Amino acid sequence: MSDDVSSHVACALITPYGSHVTSTLYRNGAIHSSADPFAEAMLIDDGVVAWIGADDTAAGLAARADRVIDLDGALVAPGFVDAHVHTLETGLALESVDLSPASAATRAAALDAIAAGARRLDAADPDGDEVLLAFGWDEQAWPEASALTRAELDAAAGGRPVYATHADVHHAVVSTRMAANAGLEALPGWDASGLVMGEALRRARDVAQDLSPARRTRAYRVALERAAALGVVAVHEMSAPHTDTREGLRELVALADQMPAPQVVAYRGELVESADDARELLAALPFLAGIGGDVNVDGSIASRTAAMRHAYADQRGPLGLGLDDDGRGLLYLSADEIGAHLAACSAVGVQGGFHVVGDRAMDQVVLGLEVAAKEHGPGAVRAARHRLEHALFVDAAALASLLLHGVSLSIQPAWDAVWGGPDGLWAARLGGARAANMSPFADLAGAGIPLAFGSDAPVTPLDPWAAVRAAVSHDDESQRLSGRSAFRAHTRGGWRLAGLEGTGAGELAVGAPAHLAVWRAESYGVRSSGRGLSSWSAEARAGQPVLPDLAPDAPQPQCLQTVRAGVPIYDTFD
Repeated sequence: MSDDVSSHVACALITPYGSHVTSTLYRNGAIHSSADPFAEAMLIDDGVVAWIGADDTAAGLAARADRVIDLDGALVAPGFVDAHVHTLETGLALESVDLSPASAATRAAALDAIAAGARRLDAADPDGDEVLLAFGWDEQAWPEASALTRAELDAAAGGRPVYATHADVHHAVVSTRMAANAGLEALPGWDASGLVMGEALRRARDVAQDLSPARRTRAYRVALERAAALGVVAVHEMSAPHTDTREGLRELVALADQMPAPQVVAYRGELVESADDARELLAALPFLAGIGGDVNVDGSIASRTAAMRHAYADQRGPLGLGLDDDGRGLLYLSADEIGAHLAACSAVGVQGGFHVVGDRAMDQVVLGLEVAAKEHGPGAVRAARHRLEHALFVDAAALASLLLHGVSLSIQPAWDAVWGGPDGLWAARLGGARAANMSPFADLAGAGIPLAFGSDAPVTPLDPWAAVRAAVSHDDESQRLSGRSAFRAHTRGGWRLAGLEGTGAGELAVGAPAHLAVWRAESYGVRSSGRGLSSWSAEARAGQPVLPDLAPDAPQPQCLQTVRAGVPIYDTFD
């Protein structure tokens, strides 16, 4: 990490957005701290943790605090870090037509939702020029198991331009008017049914996201506010030319430091070929934590564009559009291109990385790491702490390469919960045997690969507890993580992948930045001690910090407050 990058991000740990930092005493609750797993109170002063201990001692500290919060049994824990977010698209999705399976259980329900959204938009835009945005459909969740068509969108939306993206955001369906306005029919990746991917998808997305400055700012705000309300204190923004502009990224980083919001750790997904290219990008965006994220080696499994060693089991070619010639998905980058990017980043001391999903794509990354190591030496590659996003397939050879070259992984456990399992989309696309070998959480953690959890929002929602539960409830019992390991991957892990573990972020310990969230949960498991709460987790009984009940059917913990560097960014306390 370059000096410019580290200094910007480290400063943001202390001064999130210029608000007055006061001292706060939390008492009569549970403090998730490895230093004292049975702590019941904590004092925050000048943005850092000043004291942790027993509630009876806290009484003597109340007079010096500007604010005293009676937790009434609530849990104070390190705040979550979402290590893979697309903030603009997340904000747009939160205010658009929701086609996710939870909201639209059938194709008919999805079309009804689009019709209702069009009627609402008609009131504000009677000319019908504004694009109706819809997010999150997944045909595998519908009884019909078939995608939407442009004819259906035309009928439901009354001829209005419609952009309806699949949950994986790697393909979408557009209406006839949208296709005409964007000139999609002449582009590769267009299908007469209205399905778009590749170049056609990029063009459709550009038109759909041609926003006024006020609308763009609102989308950023909406996404950051939702994250804060869910206990998220930092997000890794995965900006790329196909998701947002450089100007948009500048605005987002500045906005997060001007409003009560999670810290934005910024990545830019632009492929570089040389050290000069990398320096030029860093000069344009000096706050970058890395040049990577959505630099795509391949696509997605849902769209059959993830690059696989063997053909997809259910259909030849990505959605039948004929974009490949052997049914194994699409490989967007060669090993030489991957190696040149990593070598350039290594040469200037900045983190590089890629989006990689399929096993054939991972093979290319392994070769690319070897190319970079030959050019600059393995030490320089390791020192740059490169990272990969998603990494659903990591076999023994890939694992050895990742360890050798010091590569970290940003993974999305919620993907496994949504699309994994013997009856899930991955099994339908790849067959049960291949799907059963995906997302080896325990193998990765056990080998010592640094892990951080992200949502890839809007692909799956901002919902950190859902990710933690998915990791401890993997369909393959041998790949399940402990609650403690999963929670650390979604808190401390995010700071570690950004090169900020030396700041103490991700822990509640004296001297650490006060990045935290306060939670109310109906159950914390069982605790035999008579001190403090009447119900605590098994981790606390074993001398580990307390956690809420992480069983799949347990009630969702309620966020009461989120604090970044001692300043509340979400607050329900009086």
